[in-house]
Amino acid sequence: MDKNERHIYLLSGPAGVGKSTTSKELVKKLSDSAYLSGDYISHMHINGREKPWKSKHEHSLIWDNILHLTRNFIDYGTDVVIDYVTFPNEARWLSENINQPNTVVKYVVLWVDKNTLTQRDNMRKEEDRMGERCFILFDEFSESGLDKKHFLNTSELTIKENDFVIDTILNDRRFCING
Repeated sequence: MDKNERHIYLLSGPAGVGKSTTSKELVKKLSDSAYLSGDYISHMHINGREKPWKSKHEHSLIWDNILHLTRNFIDYGTDVVIDYVTFPNEARWLSENINQPNTVVKYVVLWVDKNTLTQRDNMRKEEDRMGERCFILFDEFSESGLDKKHFLNTSELTIKENDFVIDTILNDRRFCING
């Protein structure tokens, strides 16, 4: 890896696949990095906020904020890990609009089978469970036309094997959108 090269890691997938857990561990492995939670950015908008999957305006606001925060961190020499439900068109949009030299964008869609998704969602605290939303997103990803090279199936892996997942994300160039 070129030490002047910056990296943006987009970790995506349906609710419950382990995006946040994996993203937070990935950030720890990088020497100079920032963690951007799309959910946190979404919830910055308090009064008048709409559900981003139901409002183009809200959806655009979130992605513009992600783009600008990412650019700022990259400008300061910091790698960025973005933890958010990101579909292929959003990943391409971010990659095309980042306009930062020596920046590689990796798009990784964590994936599990539906049984594993149910088990992982049920392991969450009851108030954090996503239930049906997991399967709605699962189906949306399945139908999105996503290039299979971006999928990283973790169905057979446990949290103890997360180092393997992180090493794969860091070292496998198949996830690159650019660079």
